[in-house]
Amino acid sequence: MKSPSLAILKNIPKDMLKKKRVLVRVDFNVPLSESLQVKDDTRIRAASDTVEYLLACDCIIILISHLGRPNGNVVESMRLDPVARSLESIMQRRVVKLNDCIGDDVKMAVDKLISGDIVLLENLRFHKEEESNNPIFAQQLASLADIYVNDAFGAAHRAHASTVGVTTYLPSFAGFLMAKEIKALDRLIVDPERPFISIIGGAKISGKIEILERLTEISDKLLIGGGMAYTFIAAQGFEIGKSIWEYNQIDFVKRLMAKIQGSSKKIIIPTDVHVSGDFSINSESRIVPIAEIGEHVLGMDIGEKTIDEFKKIIDSAKTVFWNGPLGVFEMAKFARGTNEIAKKIASIHGKVYSVIGGGDSISAVNKLGLASKFSHISTGGGASLEYVAGRELPGIEVLRK
Repeated sequence: MKSPSLAILKNIPKDMLKKKRVLVRVDFNVPLSESLQVKDDTRIRAASDTVEYLLACDCIIILISHLGRPNGNVVESMRLDPVARSLESIMQRRVVKLNDCIGDDVKMAVDKLISGDIVLLENLRFHKEEESNNPIFAQQLASLADIYVNDAFGAAHRAHASTVGVTTYLPSFAGFLMAKEIKALDRLIVDPERPFISIIGGAKISGKIEILERLTEISDKLLIGGGMAYTFIAAQGFEIGKSIWEYNQIDFVKRLMAKIQGSSKKIIIPTDVHVSGDFSINSESRIVPIAEIGEHVLGMDIGEKTIDEFKKIIDSAKTVFWNGPLGVFEMAKFARGTNEIAKKIASIHGKVYSVIGGGDSISAVNKLGLASKFSHISTGGGASLEYVAGRELPGIEVLRK
């Protein structure tokens, strides 16, 4: 049965939005430096289309977001003040930052706003009621506005007060970013142009079981890198030394590999890796075949032969989905695998539909200045994986008519 269509902001007549107070759930969960400056503003910029549209409609804009995992406590280093400053710079417009997201002081401050004002409320997760989807907390948030817009795709897989609860009390719509994310990811799972190549990296298999199973079904080839590759290598009986791996996922990996035997779909694991004596850029390192990893080293990146093999496979692709770095890209010495694959995908821009998700992967691409060479950069790491895996995301389902 076909899912009901999404209620989208752009479908509301502009005159119905005029002078309305609009509560906008954004995903401003961005990395901060030690000096509490925004290190990567990708998610903040991604929300600008919705904010600009509401400004053009003469609205009062009330932005809400979480940052980090304060677990229901006020954590000074997780306040949204740096985000407000970054948003002001991006929008070239004053942003009022409040020190809470509910309460009489917030209510009074919002009541004084006029059309064209932008206010950013404090970190939602300073209240434990946010993550428990407490109805009273949701109603307090909703009481600030006339209309609710969810533009936080990165939080759409969470049934929280700000993503699900508020929709009980307000007319609710998807923002431009939310609609864009869904449209982009649907191109991967609804009749993708083939060959369809998926690349999955990152540290762990746990948390990605469903997506790995799904990608073996819908992809033509699944390329495995990052820390999770060593569980795949160990499952084939090779020594992996001190490399990161998950013993409790060995049986899953064996079942997954057995499932595709005899089919045209293949899981491609590294044939060589860059190993190091320690988790350090200063430690002696070398590239070895996976059969020669040995006991006293740990894998830090994919090797040259694997890079070449991955590149050849990608070169034939019409659709590419990538989530997770292929090595310890934070250390320049072990960033080659991630960087080379990013450059390869970018080099066939225009010939391939490419989607990248996950904060680390996006950070690597931004560092290389290649973001514009990808068809879509997803702001939702976990959410994009769950969506492609076929899960219903609660923050999206409540927006369907």
